[in-house]
Formats: sequence, C-alpha cells, structure tokens
Amino acid sequence: MSDGVAVVVVSHDSEETLDECLLRVRAAEGVVQVRVVDNGSTDSSLSIVQRHALADARVRFIANPDNPGFAAACNQGAADCDAPWLAFLNPDCFLPPDALARLRAHAQAAGGALVGADLVDADGRRDPAARRHDPDFAAMLRDLRRARLAIAPDPTQSLQPVEAVSGALLLLPRAAFARLGGFDPGYRLHVEDLDLCRRARRAGIAVACANDVQAVHLRGVSSRGRRLFVEWHKHRGLWRYFHRFEAPRRTAWQRGLVFAAIWLHFPLALLRRGGAGSAAIVRGEAG
Repeated sequence: MSDGVAVVVVSHDSEETLDECLLRVRAAEGVVQVRVVDNGSTDSSLSIVQRHALADARVRFIANPDNPGFAAACNQGAADCDAPWLAFLNPDCFLPPDALARLRAHAQAAGGALVGADLVDADGRRDPAARRHDPDFAAMLRDLRRARLAIAPDPTQSLQPVEAVSGALLLLPRAAFARLGGFDPGYRLHVEDLDLCRRARRAGIAVACANDVQAVHLRGVSSRGRRLFVEWHKHRGLWRYFHRFEAPRRTAWQRGLVFAAIWLHFPLALLRRGGAGSAAIVRGEAG
C-alpha cells in the first residue's frame, strides 16, 4: 500500500449517481480504500453504499445522522483511512479506470502536488471550476470583468499550474493534507476547495490541473431542490473566504462594500435559475 490511494466520497441524497460513481471507483487503478461519508441522506444512498461495502472489503461508510457539511465529512473520511494518497471525489463524478493512477503520477512528478483533473459534463462541455484564479473581491468591485476566474486549458502542458482546482475531484499526498489541517470545516458547502488550494500554495505545495486526465462531472445532483440552503452557504462561504484571505489587506470601506455586495446578491441568486452570480463566481464563470 506504499503508493495506494484512498478515495473519500461525501454523499447526501445522491442515489441518482452514487452507484455508478462507486462502481467506477472500485474499478479504478491504485485504489486500496474507499470511504463514503453520508450526510443524513433520506433517499436510498445508504442502501447503495451498504451493497458496495458487502461486495468489496475496501469500501466502508460513515453514516452521519445529520449534515455537518462537505468539508467536515471529507475530514471524517480522511481520518478513517491510512493510505498515503488521498483523493476526494463527488458522487456525481465518474472516473475512467486510469484517472487516479495518472493523477498520482502527476502529483509525484511535481513533488507531492495537489492535483485536479479536466472535468467535463455529460455533453463534453468543460467545467470552468477545474482551473481557477483566486477570487479578488476588491478588484471585482472595481471591474466586474475580474469576476471571470476560469483559466483556459493550456494544450501545451499536461500538468498546468493554476491557483485553484475543483473539489469535485482532487488528489494529494496524505502528508500534505495533514500538514494543511484538512479542509476548513467552517465552510458548510462550496468554497472549501478554493480555501484548501490557497492554503496549499501558501505552504509551498504546488496546485495544478492534469489536462490529460478527464472525468465526467454532472455537477449539483445532490443540490437540486435545496436552492435556499445551497445559496445561503455559497454566500456565507464567499464571505468567510474573503474575511480570511483578503480582509486583512483591505480598508474598512472596502470590507463593507464586499459584505454588502455578497449579501445583496443573495436574494438575486435565489431568483435566477441555477443560482447564477455567486455560484458562477465559485465555479469561475461569472462576469
């Protein structure tokens, strides 16, 4: 198990995609442990996981009676396994068999990097969250074009350095994850990946997207029908991120403007189909 990968999947009412996700994880090269952390599902997610656990000794699950949030559940899953490599995977993300092995090879070649993949939807459209800049909220207030966080893929680089990748699929050494203290559980839903990537770079850990490793990410399956909950925590996460990374170097009036911009946008996002705006900023496509 010297180079084995432990895969952590956090589920919440994910029955639509969870079975296919776990079938692919179990067939993926290099996987030695699978931990599914269920956050209070009311659908058949738990029975799906139980079936996989009975069929494959590598699969174990943690059933939370409530929903402590994505970041906290990721940390739970990571603490329940001991493989030297950790991969975090959304239940609506489908892996090809060699994806994790190739991500691990890229991470090893880059000195123990945090690596994401090229994510596409069912129609092959690229997910802009796969490669992102850090949000710069004060700059966004001056020029809305700065809200475009997505970074275009560079076809000349198989491993492209970026500031942030998507938490839908990322891999890093367990030692690096422990050094960072894991995900910040203060984020309930969304923005925790931006936070982890920024702290990784601060700690000298490279962050990059493997342009030659592609996975299908259907995105938002578990969030359907929970728009108020999802939008509230997206906005709350954006403010937490700003307060941690940007507020100390901004003036009081800039901090006030950012706070007002985030929370004045909250009701607007609820009215827009799919929660555009702040949700798109998190993904990297607003502007």
